[in-house]
Amino acid sequence: MRIKPGRPDLSTHAALFDLPEAAAGAPSVTFGGVSTLAFDDGRSALLTDGFFSRPSLLRVGLGMIAPDLSRIADGLRRVGLAGPEASRLEAVLPVHSHFDHVMDAPEVARRTGAALVGGTSTLNVGRGAGLPDDRPRPATPGVPMELGPWRVTAVPSEHCPPDRYPGTIDQPLAVPARAGAYRCGEAWSLLVEHDAVGATLVQGSAGFVPGALDGLRAEVVFLGIGQLGLLGPEYVEGYWTHTVLAVGARRVVLTHWDDFFRPLDRPLRALPYAGDDLDVTMRELRYLAGRDGVSLHFPTLGRREDPWRS
Repeated sequence: MRIKPGRPDLSTHAALFDLPEAAAGAPSVTFGGVSTLAFDDGRSALLTDGFFSRPSLLRVGLGMIAPDLSRIADGLRRVGLAGPEASRLEAVLPVHSHFDHVMDAPEVARRTGAALVGGTSTLNVGRGAGLPDDRPRPATPGVPMELGPWRVTAVPSEHCPPDRYPGTIDQPLAVPARAGAYRCGEAWSLLVEHDAVGATLVQGSAGFVPGALDGLRAEVVFLGIGQLGLLGPEYVEGYWTHTVLAVGARRVVLTHWDDFFRPLDRPLRALPYAGDDLDVTMRELRYLAGRDGVSLHFPTLGRREDPWRS
């Protein structure tokens, strides 16, 4: 199959960057790139992934990678969790243990005092980074965790195919390390609940387990779409059915579409056609959303947004 040169043009989807800005003091979500989302009610916060280092493709392919401390500091400022605000962070929750999700999470936990929550693989990344023994917190599948005013349920899921780094991280992982050392480990769908806004589903990777989310309800889904444009319409519809429709969502916010080898101080852009095809993804998702009466949106980097407001 011949791969198209270049990359999709994000400007063709400009109208979908339309989530309302959160009012002062109201609960909000701030997008930090890839699947990094800061949920914040003004007093307490959660962070999925916390990945800000974004090493170059050359470094990922040929060298060793490690957290970039200055980029992490800048990333935490972007999502409103630096300085005095950092102490609001209850937990960092990687959706699985590939480098573009988990690599920075231990350093974020160290800087903020937050717990590092996840499966065995994620916790071994934390141990390799030297986190104190009381900081890593295991997630029990299907059992709600109370994290300040937030309640999070980690539901076992799958990484989308192909998983380039399958398997588990069975020993503490010291850095720097090769990208392939960050094996996927346990993948999660995260149901995030708060009394002020109800339930939100975070699906960080475009994989799914049929029936796993049946019986759960969420008005909003943050839907990871990385690699979805290469998997065909039948897969896309199955993914939509077993995530968005399974929880009865009326609004979908798309994540994991940006080129995560590009630093956050440069404008976000889509992954190149060699790695994904956002044009195909959006054609399929626009059809499904229109058919099912679901609104589609993109988040804006570093902007406090209110995805729950109609």
